[in-house]
Amino acid sequence: MTRSIPGPTDHVVVVGAGLSGLAATLHLLGAGRRVTLVERDVLPGGRAGLLERGGYRMDTGPTVLTMPDLADEAFAAVGGNLRDRVDLIPLHPAYRALFADGSGIDVHTGAAAMEAEVERFAGAGEAAGYRRLRRWLEQLYRAQMRRFIDTNFDSPFQLLTPDLARLAALGGFGRLDARIGRYLRDERLRRVFSFQSLYAGVPPRQALAAYAVIAYMDTVAGVYFPRGGMHALPRAMADAAAEAGADLRFGQDVTRLERSGDRVTAVVTDQERIPCDAVVLTPDLPVAYRLLGHVPRRPLRLRHAPSAVVLHAGTDRTWPGLAHHTLSFGAAWHGTFDELTRTGDLMSDPSLLITRPTATDPSLAPPGRHLHYVLAPCPNTDIGPDVTAWGELAPRYRDSVLRELDGRGFEGFADAVEEETLVTPADWHAQGHAAGTPFSAAHTFAQTGPFRPRNLVRGTENAVLAGCGTTPGVGVPTVLLSGKLAAARITGRHTAAVPGRARTARSAPTTPTPPTAPTAPTAPTTPSAPEGTRR
Repeated sequence: MTRSIPGPTDHVVVVGAGLSGLAATLHLLGAGRRVTLVERDVLPGGRAGLLERGGYRMDTGPTVLTMPDLADEAFAAVGGNLRDRVDLIPLHPAYRALFADGSGIDVHTGAAAMEAEVERFAGAGEAAGYRRLRRWLEQLYRAQMRRFIDTNFDSPFQLLTPDLARLAALGGFGRLDARIGRYLRDERLRRVFSFQSLYAGVPPRQALAAYAVIAYMDTVAGVYFPRGGMHALPRAMADAAAEAGADLRFGQDVTRLERSGDRVTAVVTDQERIPCDAVVLTPDLPVAYRLLGHVPRRPLRLRHAPSAVVLHAGTDRTWPGLAHHTLSFGAAWHGTFDELTRTGDLMSDPSLLITRPTATDPSLAPPGRHLHYVLAPCPNTDIGPDVTAWGELAPRYRDSVLRELDGRGFEGFADAVEEETLVTPADWHAQGHAAGTPFSAAHTFAQTGPFRPRNLVRGTENAVLAGCGTTPGVGVPTVLLSGKLAAARITGRHTAAVPGRARTARSAPTTPTPPTAPTAPTAPTTPSAPEGTRR
């Protein structure tokens, strides 16, 4: 039995209407709590916000949805259903990978389609390896979901379950790159199933093989895009919460917490004082700890994931080689990770994520126009250029990325731009994100599971944390789970997700669409709440 907070919990104030705060709100409402949700922005979503400019509707956060059953759990808590509120379009294929040698592969989540594509791309031997890899990914997910991901940890001893032995037997504590290499010899294919560790903040050669669970979500479980953009999901969650009785207060910035001894008694905003019995804090960790007046001690300083520069561009044309999500890999690989995580240099041979949401939903742009988001991973401000340096560096780096696109076959990109917003680590820093990164604390072994910053904070009895900085970690699926786990700390009620259960979203419309890639943040460009700020 995991810990829940003591004392009365009738009225809960949730700070931040990002995905974690909205999930916490719905689960709390379902357990009979009265909930007031406070958000500093005028819209819900936090990092999954919306920027409207010149007729373009730009998502400011994640660009696809994986594991939609976890979102459905939040709606189900108040008697609702995800597919009744959000039109999810399954993406076939999931995304496209382009390589420096001119080759490319479409990544499908369907087993037969992907096996055929791998055979076309690399031969029958690699297709057989893919079959074995897919079985391993499915086994890895089943071994981890209930005990290691959808779990509130109070002690590392909670790891000592039969699932730990299963995970060890599956090679989960080996290295990711080496484990993928057991199944696939083609180095290009190995990238497709291991680059996801970048979003966990760890190079594939150093990441635990257990982190391949992210590749399971991207390449096996299915990838979806909500019609109207990713912002449609938090908007629907907020509507469901309001209909279930939540008091939603937008445009209010939380300035402090009132306390009596070890308990928070009220949340004070720039407009009012809201008494409460418990509070859920979803801002990034530095902001949450500042409100609490306490930073938990750790044996080692938190290590943060790499950051990203994102160009949001509304254009008058597009390029036929681009899918919904396209990964354009440079020739360099291991050296790129060294630059991003060790030396702090900008990528000398960049790998880029290019998202074209109008490939799936043309209504996000004016007629005949297109939306493109270009994401270039970069070092965080702890090891790379600091916040002040980005003021001068940003326009030069933007131009270098556009020149790189031009040289990779996307000629004339710069000339096609009609509306644009550039987001750098300085902007992420302004949003309250430590080290100027939206990917929060890296998922090193010492910062995962029971070793990640806990969602309970010593010295405050009735405050719970949610969001990507706490358990279980970074990404839309895990952030949704963090809200559910925070609610369970208050209510004492927790129903674990069932690995492999039928996903309600599979009943959604099956309009075939061009490819997509993993969930990566496209950045907020106007101040919005930190989760109350975002794969």
